[in-house]
Amino acid sequence: MRPDWDAGERVGAAMSERAGGVSAAPYDTLNLGEHVGDAAEAVRENRARWQREIGARPVYLRQVHGSTVFRATGDAADAEPPEADAAVTTEPGIACTVLVADCMPVLLAAPDGRGVAAAHAGWRGLAGGVVEAALGALCEAAGCAPRDVAAWLGPCIGPRRFEVGAEVVRAFGGALDGSEPERFIPRPRPDGALRWLANLPRLGQERLRAAGVERIAGGRWCTVEDASRFFSYRRDGVTGRLAASVWIRG
Repeated sequence: MRPDWDAGERVGAAMSERAGGVSAAPYDTLNLGEHVGDAAEAVRENRARWQREIGARPVYLRQVHGSTVFRATGDAADAEPPEADAAVTTEPGIACTVLVADCMPVLLAAPDGRGVAAAHAGWRGLAGGVVEAALGALCEAAGCAPRDVAAWLGPCIGPRRFEVGAEVVRAFGGALDGSEPERFIPRPRPDGALRWLANLPRLGQERLRAAGVERIAGGRWCTVEDASRFFSYRRDGVTGRLAASVWIRG
């Protein structure tokens, strides 16, 4: 999948889908995650295929649902993955990469390909400021303002499938009474417990706009509902990971 955004000719970006790799079920087939129980040799081959596909060197992260941003350089592509949930670079040929299987990948690009960033935004990371942290790091590195940045929201768990508790609603300052149906829809359970359906792409768009980003694309695909294209932890439990990568063309 190639993002449908206006990031300029110097910026390359792509999101993997589950087909095209060598992993066996339940990781079939292009699993790019090393930490999910898949055979190591299969993941190595899949990552080699992904690198060939994008024509850049991916920098993977050890993601912890936080807001730390890693400054990616050429050396980082061959080093141990750092603990971070976002990456930024100003070097051509280095692909800032995040892995997801329901969490939302957010790709960012500065004008004229001066810098790019990728963020791993599940609800904890999004509420904790990972998108704002990545945006700030990108603007500082590329010498631009948030209004100059293009953003793309990749496939994630969609608003018909993302059932959450009150702690998630409160984390985003949401109302529990159903007065914000574009963000949180109450969903009573048969046992009387109350849950909510959360719109993760909408919440991501809100955070980006509040931070000053005006050009936001994507956010239309649900990983849970499209098993043929996407891995989903919420749907399958044991499964692979998709990659979202963004890089500066040399």
